[in-house]
Amino acid sequence: MLTGKPDISSCLKPAPCRPPCSIPDDRSGPSWSPTPSCPGSPGGHAALLHAIAHIEFNAINLALDCAYRFSGLPADYYGAWLGVAAEEAYHFSLIEARLKDLGHAYGDFQAHNGLWEMAIKTADDPLARMALVPRVLEARGLDATPPIVSALKRIGDAETIAVLDIILRDEIGHVALGDRWFRYFCAERGLAPEATYLVLMARFDAPWPPRPLNVEARRKAGFSDAEIACLEAGKAASTVR
Repeated sequence: MLTGKPDISSCLKPAPCRPPCSIPDDRSGPSWSPTPSCPGSPGGHAALLHAIAHIEFNAINLALDCAYRFSGLPADYYGAWLGVAAEEAYHFSLIEARLKDLGHAYGDFQAHNGLWEMAIKTADDPLARMALVPRVLEARGLDATPPIVSALKRIGDAETIAVLDIILRDEIGHVALGDRWFRYFCAERGLAPEATYLVLMARFDAPWPPRPLNVEARRKAGFSDAEIACLEAGKAASTVR
């Protein structure tokens, strides 16, 4: 727990259980964003879309959990996260349709559980949740989109690229919402947001984003140039341990 944190124990719900899901769990290692490793093969193409679909499926539950988990906050907090859940459901439907076009269905491939594991770890603190789910894990999706789009261009998948354009536009807003409430909770506790962000990343062993970052998208989502420079420098350059 961070110093300056008010007692919110009476506002918390029990730690979230994993949502029901028929996807085989790949525990070979943490994976926080899809990688365009081999979309040129039919199996690799479908696996890439499946990874994106799984992230969107988890994002529905994560947004709903943000609304359910923490009580006693301003009304617009809850309305905003319910709106995010609706957008994530729309994203999932778009990717699921593309997956069906390739002759596959959601559940055909293994998938990681990293996003939900972070939800469990941050279930007792809305500040940590806003820092580490929207501003770390979901922000990595902003960075992953341009290389995925480039890979899909090489195989002529214009339909999925159009879907990813919609998702990227909306995800910038979702990360920005997390940024807004992260800064709100920091102000409430008298904490410096950017220093606190690094402390939380170190404390929870959150993954640093692989380069290159999507600088334009991160700026739109609320990251300062100083933060972006710090993240681009990498974990080894950070003074926070």
